[in-house]
Amino acid sequence: MEDLDTIVLRTARGWQQQGLAVILVTVARTWGSSPRPPGSLLAINERGETVGSISGGCIEDDLISRIREEGVQAVCADALPQVQRYGISADQAHRFGLPCGGTIELALEPLSEKSHLDELLLACEQRRNIARHLHLQTGEAELRAGHRGGVPVLNDHELVTYLGPQVRLIVIGASDLSRFLCQFALSLGFEVIVCDPREEYRASWQLSGVTVTAEMPDDLILRLQPDARTAVIALTHDPKLDDLALIDALQSQAFYVGAIGSRRNSEHRRERLRTHFDIPEESLQALHGPAGLYIGSKTPAEIALSIMAQIVAVKNGIPEALATEVATGKQHHENPPNPELSYCGT
Repeated sequence: MEDLDTIVLRTARGWQQQGLAVILVTVARTWGSSPRPPGSLLAINERGETVGSISGGCIEDDLISRIREEGVQAVCADALPQVQRYGISADQAHRFGLPCGGTIELALEPLSEKSHLDELLLACEQRRNIARHLHLQTGEAELRAGHRGGVPVLNDHELVTYLGPQVRLIVIGASDLSRFLCQFALSLGFEVIVCDPREEYRASWQLSGVTVTAEMPDDLILRLQPDARTAVIALTHDPKLDDLALIDALQSQAFYVGAIGSRRNSEHRRERLRTHFDIPEESLQALHGPAGLYIGSKTPAEIALSIMAQIVAVKNGIPEALATEVATGKQHHENPPNPELSYCGT
């Protein structure tokens, strides 16, 4: 499954190819509380059909109504990008469903050949980070090397937005646990790849939207060269497979590397990687093992939820001090600081 930005852009391009006029709306800036963060995308065609979101629905309703009644020129005069603000007054905030005090500034861009959507989508597919400079006076979009996750910049002359590759999850091992994990990852917009060279495990494992490969884990990691938008999780319990993936993944740019196993097995794994494969201590500190946040999980589905929650927390830059890892949570559960108080996991 593609992430929402890619879905919006691909759908907008499809509408263009059908000959429909399309407006691409970007949340450029917000003040106070706002339903959607800067960089959020919405595409609206001349029929009022939409993909993506920029608010709880009220701003979308206003734009759809204006486009249906007056055409795209109602929001983009002279077929050029326009900047529009919602929620400046208390009345507007109430009318458009913005939280109290919230203000949202939008850039509305009529799509054309000058928008270069084909080039933008290709760059994302090639896992390149892009800074898209939209010149407000001409409607011309210019693509430059950039970084994923940057905050949009809007001035009198241009809007700069940052787009990049879909976040990717590489799963080592085809199992019930990996199936649940992949389902969660797909629903969150991850590209998912499952690697298992064991035919008996792979034979009955399939999930729509997931790429399954029989490569050896180290070969796959070396081929894909995990970048800063990639997470790697080892789920086989077999050191001959898990360690192969971890050796190379820990020395890559992957934002998350983890492996399941007990606390004892996780320590043994670290010692193997340290002594037999000369993995530096700094890299070992980045290994999440046992993988997951402590939620008292027992079933494969619950364990998958625990792991996926940790992957998302790391992706979003949540400090580990705000998220309890499995080892810490179990230790707290077994030896609570105040034995008179019962521990309640979440």
